[in-house]
Amino acid sequence: MGRIEDYLKNHEYTGRISAALIYAIASAIALNFFWTPGHIYSSGFTGLSQLVNTALSRFGHFELPVYVLLLLFNAPLLVVAYKKIGAKFTAFTALSIIFASIAMRLISGPATPWVTDPLMDALFGGAINGFGTGFALRNGISTGGLDVIGIILRRTTGMKMGKVNLTFNFFILLGSGFMFGPEFALYTAIGLVVNAYVIDLLYTRQQKMQLMIITERPQEVVHSMQQTLRRGITIIHHAEGAYNHHPKEILFTVISLDEEMDAYSAIMSADPGAWASMWKIERTFGRFYEPRL
Repeated sequence: MGRIEDYLKNHEYTGRISAALIYAIASAIALNFFWTPGHIYSSGFTGLSQLVNTALSRFGHFELPVYVLLLLFNAPLLVVAYKKIGAKFTAFTALSIIFASIAMRLISGPATPWVTDPLMDALFGGAINGFGTGFALRNGISTGGLDVIGIILRRTTGMKMGKVNLTFNFFILLGSGFMFGPEFALYTAIGLVVNAYVIDLLYTRQQKMQLMIITERPQEVVHSMQQTLRRGITIIHHAEGAYNHHPKEILFTVISLDEEMDAYSAIMSADPGAWASMWKIERTFGRFYEPRL
Protein backbone atom coordinates (compact mmCIF):
# COMPACT_ATOMS: atom_id res chain seq x y z
CA MET A 1 0.00 0.00 0.00
CA GLY A 2 2.84 2.40 0.90
CA ARG A 3 4.68 1.80 -2.39
CA ILE A 4 1.50 2.31 -4.36
CA GLU A 5 0.81 5.62 -2.58
CA ASP A 6 4.41 6.78 -3.14
CA TYR A 7 3.99 6.09 -6.84
CA LEU A 8 0.67 7.94 -6.94
CA LYS A 9 2.16 10.97 -5.17
CA ASN A 10 5.02 11.11 -7.67
CA HIS A 11 2.71 10.78 -10.68
CA GLU A 12 -0.08 13.22 -9.86
CA TYR A 13 -2.28 12.82 -12.90
CA THR A 14 -1.85 9.07 -13.11
CA GLY A 15 -2.56 8.83 -9.39
CA ARG A 16 -5.73 10.88 -9.51
CA ILE A 17 -7.10 9.12 -12.56
CA SER A 18 -6.33 5.76 -10.91
CA ALA A 19 -8.08 6.91 -7.72
CA ALA A 20 -11.11 7.94 -9.77
CA LEU A 21 -11.22 4.49 -11.38
CA ILE A 22 -10.91 2.73 -8.03
CA TYR A 23 -13.73 4.84 -6.61
CA ALA A 24 -15.90 4.16 -9.66
CA ILE A 25 -15.46 0.40 -9.43
CA ALA A 26 -16.01 0.38 -5.65
CA SER A 27 -19.18 2.48 -5.87
CA ALA A 28 -20.59 0.33 -8.67
CA ILE A 29 -19.93 -2.89 -6.75
CA ALA A 30 -21.44 -1.46 -3.57
CA LEU A 31 -24.54 -0.26 -5.43
CA ASN A 32 -25.24 -3.18 -7.75
CA PHE A 33 -24.01 -6.10 -5.65
CA PHE A 34 -25.18 -5.07 -2.19
CA TRP A 35 -27.31 -1.94 -1.81
CA THR A 36 -29.81 -2.38 -4.63
CA PRO A 37 -30.53 -6.09 -3.93
CA GLY A 38 -30.86 -5.35 -0.21
CA HIS A 39 -33.01 -2.22 -0.65
CA ILE A 40 -30.27 -0.22 1.06
CA TYR A 41 -29.56 3.39 0.14
CA SER A 42 -26.14 4.88 -0.38
CA SER A 43 -24.83 8.11 1.07
CA GLY A 44 -24.67 11.42 -0.73
CA PHE A 45 -25.96 12.06 -4.20
CA THR A 46 -25.78 8.38 -5.08
CA GLY A 47 -28.37 7.74 -2.37
CA LEU A 48 -30.41 10.70 -3.60
CA SER A 49 -30.29 9.23 -7.10
CA GLN A 50 -31.50 5.88 -5.73
CA LEU A 51 -34.37 7.58 -3.91
CA VAL A 52 -35.50 9.53 -6.95
CA ASN A 53 -35.16 6.41 -9.11
CA THR A 54 -37.38 4.46 -6.70
CA ALA A 55 -39.91 7.30 -6.42
CA LEU A 56 -40.17 7.74 -10.18
CA SER A 57 -40.60 4.01 -10.69
CA ARG A 58 -43.21 3.66 -7.95
CA PHE A 59 -45.22 6.87 -8.33
CA GLY A 60 -44.37 8.23 -11.77
CA HIS A 61 -44.50 4.89 -13.64
CA PHE A 62 -41.27 5.61 -15.49
CA GLU A 63 -37.64 5.18 -14.60
CA LEU A 64 -34.43 7.15 -14.88
CA PRO A 65 -31.35 5.00 -14.17
CA VAL A 66 -29.30 5.85 -11.10
CA TYR A 67 -26.22 6.54 -13.21
CA VAL A 68 -28.10 9.16 -15.26
CA LEU A 69 -29.53 10.86 -12.17
CA LEU A 70 -26.07 10.91 -10.61
CA LEU A 71 -24.77 12.97 -13.54
CA LEU A 72 -27.75 15.34 -13.45
CA PHE A 73 -27.57 16.02 -9.71
CA ASN A 74 -23.83 16.59 -9.70
CA ALA A 75 -23.74 19.09 -12.57
CA PRO A 76 -24.61 22.17 -10.40
CA LEU A 77 -22.12 21.07 -7.72
CA LEU A 78 -19.31 21.10 -10.25
CA VAL A 79 -19.93 24.80 -10.81
CA VAL A 80 -19.71 25.41 -7.05
CA ALA A 81 -16.54 23.32 -6.82
CA TYR A 82 -14.94 25.34 -9.62
CA LYS A 83 -15.63 28.61 -7.81
CA LYS A 84 -14.86 27.54 -4.24
CA ILE A 85 -12.15 24.89 -4.55
CA GLY A 86 -10.38 25.08 -7.90
CA ALA A 87 -10.34 24.16 -11.57
CA LYS A 88 -8.04 21.13 -11.29
CA PHE A 89 -10.06 19.70 -8.40
CA THR A 90 -13.28 20.21 -10.38
CA ALA A 91 -11.88 18.53 -13.47
CA PHE A 92 -10.87 15.39 -11.57
CA THR A 93 -14.17 15.41 -9.68
CA ALA A 94 -16.06 15.47 -12.97
CA LEU A 95 -13.88 12.59 -14.16
CA SER A 96 -14.68 10.53 -11.05
CA ILE A 97 -18.42 11.15 -11.48
CA ILE A 98 -18.31 10.14 -15.15
CA PHE A 99 -16.27 7.03 -14.34
CA ALA A 100 -18.72 6.11 -11.56
CA SER A 101 -21.72 6.51 -13.87
CA ILE A 102 -20.11 4.35 -16.54
CA ALA A 103 -19.12 1.71 -13.97
CA MET A 104 -22.65 1.61 -12.54
CA ARG A 105 -23.92 1.00 -16.06
CA LEU A 106 -21.36 -1.66 -17.02
CA ILE A 107 -20.79 -3.54 -13.74
CA SER A 108 -24.15 -5.17 -13.19
CA GLY A 109 -25.03 -7.18 -10.11
CA PRO A 110 -25.32 -10.97 -10.11
CA ALA A 111 -28.54 -12.61 -11.26
CA THR A 112 -28.81 -14.25 -7.85
CA PRO A 113 -27.85 -11.97 -4.92
CA TRP A 114 -24.68 -12.99 -3.14
CA VAL A 115 -26.31 -12.54 0.26
CA THR A 116 -29.94 -12.41 1.32
CA ASP A 117 -29.39 -10.70 4.67
CA PRO A 118 -29.96 -6.92 4.42
CA LEU A 119 -27.57 -6.38 7.33
CA MET A 120 -24.73 -7.96 5.34
CA ASP A 121 -25.69 -5.83 2.35
CA ALA A 122 -25.50 -2.71 4.52
CA LEU A 123 -22.15 -3.63 6.07
CA PHE A 124 -20.35 -4.72 2.91
CA GLY A 125 -21.85 -1.97 0.75
CA GLY A 126 -20.90 0.69 3.30
CA ALA A 127 -17.36 -0.63 3.70
CA ILE A 128 -16.69 -0.95 -0.04
CA ASN A 129 -18.14 2.44 -0.91
CA GLY A 130 -16.37 4.06 2.04
CA PHE A 131 -13.07 2.61 0.86
CA GLY A 132 -13.56 4.00 -2.65
CA THR A 133 -14.63 7.43 -1.41
CA GLY A 134 -11.88 7.68 1.20
CA PHE A 135 -9.22 6.55 -1.28
CA ALA A 136 -10.38 9.15 -3.79
CA LEU A 137 -10.34 11.96 -1.21
CA ARG A 138 -6.92 10.83 0.05
CA ASN A 139 -5.55 11.28 -3.47
CA GLY A 140 -6.96 14.78 -3.90
CA ILE A 141 -10.19 14.22 -5.77
CA SER A 142 -13.81 14.37 -4.76
CA THR A 143 -16.54 11.91 -5.61
CA GLY A 144 -18.93 14.81 -6.14
CA GLY A 145 -22.17 15.70 -4.40
CA LEU A 146 -21.86 15.88 -0.64
CA ASP A 147 -18.10 15.46 -0.79
CA VAL A 148 -17.85 18.92 -2.38
CA ILE A 149 -20.18 20.35 0.26
CA GLY A 150 -18.28 18.46 2.97
CA ILE A 151 -14.88 19.82 1.91
CA ILE A 152 -16.21 23.39 1.93
CA LEU A 153 -17.81 22.92 5.36
CA ARG A 154 -14.66 21.26 6.73
CA ARG A 155 -12.63 24.30 5.70
CA THR A 156 -15.04 26.72 7.35
CA THR A 157 -16.21 24.76 10.41
CA GLY A 158 -13.67 21.96 10.94
CA MET A 159 -16.29 19.20 10.61
CA LYS A 160 -14.95 15.80 9.52
CA MET A 161 -16.04 14.42 6.19
CA GLY A 162 -17.78 11.45 7.77
CA LYS A 163 -19.81 13.65 10.11
CA VAL A 164 -20.80 15.95 7.26
CA ASN A 165 -22.03 12.94 5.31
CA LEU A 166 -24.03 11.63 8.27
CA THR A 167 -25.66 15.03 8.81
CA PHE A 168 -26.81 15.39 5.23
CA ASN A 169 -27.73 11.74 4.89
CA PHE A 170 -30.40 12.01 7.56
CA PHE A 171 -32.88 12.74 4.78
CA ILE A 172 -31.70 9.71 2.82
CA LEU A 173 -32.49 7.70 5.93
CA LEU A 174 -36.01 9.13 6.12
CA GLY A 175 -36.56 8.38 2.46
CA SER A 176 -35.49 4.75 2.82
CA GLY A 177 -37.91 4.32 5.70
CA PHE A 178 -40.73 5.82 3.66
CA MET A 179 -40.01 3.61 0.64
CA PHE A 180 -39.33 0.26 2.32
CA GLY A 181 -40.30 0.62 5.98
CA PRO A 182 -38.49 1.29 9.26
CA GLU A 183 -36.55 -1.99 9.15
CA PHE A 184 -34.74 -0.96 5.97
CA ALA A 185 -34.20 2.55 7.32
CA LEU A 186 -32.25 0.91 10.14
CA TYR A 187 -30.18 -1.12 7.69
CA THR A 188 -29.51 2.02 5.66
CA ALA A 189 -28.40 3.82 8.83
CA ILE A 190 -25.94 1.02 9.58
CA GLY A 191 -24.56 1.22 6.05
CA LEU A 192 -24.16 5.01 6.31
CA VAL A 193 -22.28 4.74 9.63
CA VAL A 194 -19.92 2.10 8.24
CA ASN A 195 -19.41 4.20 5.10
CA ALA A 196 -18.56 7.32 7.16
CA TYR A 197 -16.24 5.39 9.48
CA VAL A 198 -14.20 3.93 6.62
CA ILE A 199 -13.97 7.36 4.95
CA ASP A 200 -12.48 8.83 8.12
CA LEU A 201 -10.01 5.93 8.39
CA LEU A 202 -8.63 6.54 4.89
CA TYR A 203 -8.98 10.30 4.51
CA THR A 204 -6.11 11.18 6.85
CA ARG A 205 -5.60 14.68 5.45
CA GLN A 206 -8.31 15.93 7.82
CA GLN A 207 -6.87 14.25 10.94
CA LYS A 208 -4.67 16.77 12.76
CA MET A 209 -1.77 15.63 14.95
CA GLN A 210 0.26 17.50 17.56
CA LEU A 211 3.97 16.82 16.99
CA MET A 212 6.59 17.40 19.71
CA ILE A 213 10.26 17.08 18.78
CA ILE A 214 13.18 17.10 21.25
CA THR A 215 16.48 17.78 19.56
CA GLU A 216 20.00 19.10 20.07
CA ARG A 217 19.99 20.50 16.53
CA PRO A 218 16.87 22.69 16.44
CA GLN A 219 17.84 24.97 13.56
CA GLU A 220 18.63 22.06 11.26
CA VAL A 221 15.35 20.30 12.16
CA VAL A 222 13.30 23.47 11.69
CA HIS A 223 14.90 24.10 8.30
CA SER A 224 14.34 20.51 7.17
CA MET A 225 10.72 20.52 8.37
CA GLN A 226 9.90 23.81 6.69
CA GLN A 227 11.58 22.72 3.47
CA THR A 228 9.41 19.58 3.47
CA LEU A 229 6.15 20.77 5.04
CA ARG A 230 4.50 24.18 5.11
CA ARG A 231 4.06 24.28 8.87
CA GLY A 232 4.76 26.84 11.58
CA ILE A 233 6.98 25.61 14.42
CA THR A 234 7.26 26.89 17.99
CA ILE A 235 10.64 26.54 19.76
CA ILE A 236 10.94 26.15 23.53
CA HIS A 237 14.50 26.89 24.65
CA HIS A 238 16.68 25.62 27.50
CA ALA A 239 15.38 22.08 27.89
CA GLU A 240 17.72 19.48 29.40
CA GLY A 241 17.99 15.73 28.93
CA ALA A 242 17.69 13.87 32.24
CA TYR A 243 20.04 11.04 31.20
CA ASN A 244 23.08 12.94 29.96
CA HIS A 245 22.07 16.52 30.90
CA HIS A 246 22.80 17.77 27.38
CA PRO A 247 21.05 21.03 26.43
CA LYS A 248 18.09 20.45 24.12
CA GLU A 249 15.29 22.38 22.46
CA ILE A 250 11.63 21.39 22.20
CA LEU A 251 9.78 22.01 18.93
CA PHE A 252 5.99 22.01 18.65
CA THR A 253 3.95 21.91 15.46
CA VAL A 254 0.69 20.54 14.08
CA ILE A 255 0.56 18.36 10.99
CA SER A 256 -2.02 16.20 9.30
CA LEU A 257 -1.77 12.43 9.68
CA ASP A 258 -1.22 12.30 5.93
CA GLU A 259 2.09 14.14 6.48
CA GLU A 260 3.43 11.79 9.17
CA MET A 261 6.02 10.00 7.03
CA ASP A 262 7.20 13.25 5.41
CA ALA A 263 7.70 14.76 8.88
CA TYR A 264 9.56 11.66 10.08
CA SER A 265 11.92 11.76 7.09
CA ALA A 266 12.56 15.49 7.58
CA ILE A 267 13.40 15.05 11.28
CA MET A 268 15.67 12.04 10.79
CA SER A 269 17.58 13.64 7.91
CA ALA A 270 18.35 16.69 10.08
CA ASP A 271 18.97 14.96 13.41
CA PRO A 272 19.01 11.14 13.60
CA GLY A 273 19.29 11.42 17.37
CA ALA A 274 16.08 13.46 17.76
CA TRP A 275 13.13 12.13 19.73
CA ALA A 276 9.52 12.89 18.81
CA SER A 277 6.00 12.03 19.89
CA MET A 278 2.70 12.61 18.17
CA TRP A 279 -0.89 12.57 19.37
CA LYS A 280 -4.27 13.26 17.86
CA ILE A 281 -6.04 16.59 18.41
CA GLU A 282 -9.67 17.36 17.68
CA ARG A 283 -9.38 20.81 16.15
CA THR A 284 -7.16 23.83 15.62
CA PHE A 285 -7.98 27.51 15.86
CA GLY A 286 -6.51 30.35 13.88
CA ARG A 287 -4.37 29.91 10.80
CA PHE A 288 -3.67 26.31 9.82
CA TYR A 289 -2.48 25.79 6.27
CA GLU A 290 -4.15 23.07 4.22
CA PRO A 291 -2.68 22.23 0.81
CA ARG A 292 -4.94 23.25 -2.03
CA LEU A 293 -6.73 20.29 -3.58
